[in-house]
Amino acid sequence: MKSETWLRCRAPRPRAAVRIVCLPHAGGSASFFHGWGALPAEVHAVQYPGRADRIGDPCAASVPELARAVAEAVPKDKPLVLFGHSLGAITAFEAARVLEHRYGTPPVHLIVSGRQAPDGRENGRVHQLPDAELVGEIVRLGGTDGALLAEPEARSVFLPPIRADFRIAETYAYRSGPLPSCPITAVLGSADSEVTPEQAGDWARFTSGPFARHVLPGGHFYLVSEVDALLSIVAATLEMRDLENV
Repeated sequence: MKSETWLRCRAPRPRAAVRIVCLPHAGGSASFFHGWGALPAEVHAVQYPGRADRIGDPCAASVPELARAVAEAVPKDKPLVLFGHSLGAITAFEAARVLEHRYGTPPVHLIVSGRQAPDGRENGRVHQLPDAELVGEIVRLGGTDGALLAEPEARSVFLPPIRADFRIAETYAYRSGPLPSCPITAVLGSADSEVTPEQAGDWARFTSGPFARHVLPGGHFYLVSEVDALLSIVAATLEMRDLENV
């Protein structure tokens, strides 16, 4: 099944009133969200192709392609929340558009993390850097242990999907069209080099619903050190404690 290919759920909760689907950053995998099971919802994480148990699958060629696949795979039998960090944020946004305007099943909330608004990011060239410089950028952002990528064998496995993810993130171009009607919440780290609080505020222009913004301590991967604060924001924003029925 499509959903079994794309989604991982460590703790199925069929009686939960809400399902959360989490989309990771460039180079990330579903395991990034393993610690999110305490949320009062059924938590699913997207497994992008080209890594972990999908190492043999070709990486997505574009953000819209990735978003369409995610939108198709997501079960549509209960209220859905989308959370995405960095590459995952822009992919979640495009998936929300597809879900609403192709399937007629809009998410009830979209939470975007560590990413500028869809029209606010210039094309980058990180995906074109030589291996050593690419590793340096990854380490600078804080997403991966540099010692792991120092090994040539590890690089041969992990760098191709990371580079592919950076490529689709950096070549993404927003196309005008119907926007999601669901509320959008933007979250970022106070010292994130990729997005400022003002830039995160521009997400308000990309929904016809309410908008909120939260700034937590930390850099681009603030959500590692501030995971408890982030999960509190998620639960409070969505009022999921009132929706839970387990």
